[in-house]
Amino acid sequence: MQRLIKGRINKLGICVILLLSLLVGRLVQVQLISTESFTDQHINLIEASVKQRTQSLVIDEGRGRFIDRNGLPLTHDYFPSVILFPFLNGLDWPKEELAGILQMNASEIDRLLVDADKPVVLSESLTDEKMEQINELDYPGIVALYRQFELDEKIAEHVIGLTGEDVDTFMKRYADKVEKENYSPHTPIGVSGLEEAFDEIILPEGSTKLLYHVDRFGGPLFGIDVRYMSPSNPYYPLTVQTTLDRNIQQLAEKTLNEYQVKKGGLVVIDIETNEVIAMVSKPSLDHENPSKGAGAHNFMLEPHFPGSVFKTVVTAAAIEENVVDNEMVFNCDLDIRGNLLEDEKKRMGTINLETSFSQSCNYTFGEIGKQLAQKDNDALDKYAAMLGLKGTVGWKGDMFGFDDFVQIPSEKENVVWDNDEDKGVPLAVAQTSIGQKDVKVTPLAVANMMATIARGGESKEVKLVSDILYKNGTTLFTFPEHERDVDKLSSYTVMQLQHLLREVVEGDTGTGWRMKGLSYEVAGKSGTAQTGKFTEDGPELLNRWFAGYFPIQSPKYAMVMVELDVVDENNVSSVYSKMVQEIYNLENQER
Repeated sequence: MQRLIKGRINKLGICVILLLSLLVGRLVQVQLISTESFTDQHINLIEASVKQRTQSLVIDEGRGRFIDRNGLPLTHDYFPSVILFPFLNGLDWPKEELAGILQMNASEIDRLLVDADKPVVLSESLTDEKMEQINELDYPGIVALYRQFELDEKIAEHVIGLTGEDVDTFMKRYADKVEKENYSPHTPIGVSGLEEAFDEIILPEGSTKLLYHVDRFGGPLFGIDVRYMSPSNPYYPLTVQTTLDRNIQQLAEKTLNEYQVKKGGLVVIDIETNEVIAMVSKPSLDHENPSKGAGAHNFMLEPHFPGSVFKTVVTAAAIEENVVDNEMVFNCDLDIRGNLLEDEKKRMGTINLETSFSQSCNYTFGEIGKQLAQKDNDALDKYAAMLGLKGTVGWKGDMFGFDDFVQIPSEKENVVWDNDEDKGVPLAVAQTSIGQKDVKVTPLAVANMMATIARGGESKEVKLVSDILYKNGTTLFTFPEHERDVDKLSSYTVMQLQHLLREVVEGDTGTGWRMKGLSYEVAGKSGTAQTGKFTEDGPELLNRWFAGYFPIQSPKYAMVMVELDVVDENNVSSVYSKMVQEIYNLENQER
């Protein structure tokens, strides 16, 4: 019996020792080994412990921000603020002096502090002189500084993009940063737009904050000293200087809202630099569910049927390949199949190339397309590429530490043919020549085409970002201009295209007549494309376009406006005209 009891005691002792070993092992893991990456959730136990016994106020999240071409903020800005910490309650502090500087009642300050359980931020109209006076009070718990705030108005949301917390994606992108640099996998990352494209270089190294230690009742633990904590590198976070003009961007957003454009958008490009000045996509983002629905798409970077806008490419090819001249005439009473048009109002009679382009006769361009295909069945591909309507047009190249960097990764490819065999089918060639069949192009690419023509045929990649700046405003990297690696149209062809685009607006029967008489003279091409999609009631949905540039005497802006999947709506001309006039007013107001 005694031996049995002794055996049981030994077994119990072994179990106790094993249990204690497990507990000690777990303690070692928590206290020494996994302090900065605990469990598969990668919890930083040191940070969690500090967070539990401190109160803090974030001054700067540490993520890089975006500004426009003139240095105006697009996402965040720094505003003068006075910070008051809750422990001031019950202390004899220079409240009256502060109230005098802020020109407010001391009782109002008391009211704000009395029930405060976290720092109180006063963002009054502070000057640098007032901030200096406040800091000269030299009392712990009263701080005047510039604090980062998110702008109330959301500007260029589809372009700038969104950030969000995504542990799995963070670990895929930045596993090394978690393991070697103590990054938290809960750090917000860019999930769309420029936030995603430039995520790695604007990722926060850490936030700047004011903090103090508290006991379990919220009182100061180690006196009333407030600590200022910030990342050690004074050059970070970086700032991304976009090519956008905030004033024109806001003008574009306001105009599309005013005309209640449901789906579509607008792109404006600086012709000289080939930089995007404004880009708006509709519908707007749904902030309740930003990754779902049509609002999650930037339709300015997605391809759509262009309709007659594509006739610009066919015309360029026809002139360059000498398959047509202005003496040739076409029977525009016929459709692209050669049948008499049923609607007499659509019959245009026998007209030449210039009038066909101005009035947008489908028969003419179907015939020209077939002549081009007989000479070279890759002709439409070739000239679409020269004018930027094939592949992508966004800036790509080497950026410090990044090979083959792409500024606009969400830009989709432009398409002329889905099936090369169709290049030998006359009807397919005719349909392609009027911007139907498989032809799909992005509004960005169409705006780039107009900029190329206005510039004299020089084809460049499109930029959305011009510079990367250090925190102090000095330049870290400038994105150079890139010419596209394509053949260039002859100056004669470009000159003819410029004339034809002008006649679309100025001609007596041109489809762009609504743009006539604006303060800036406009050249351009309209387009209406069938989509193959129908409403429940039967009518087919259409894409309506106008693409052009202005002012024609000294071209400065290329602009595209498109409404997608519409039936009766036609806001394109109205929006385009309003934008031209407002840009004119804006420029003359600045002078």
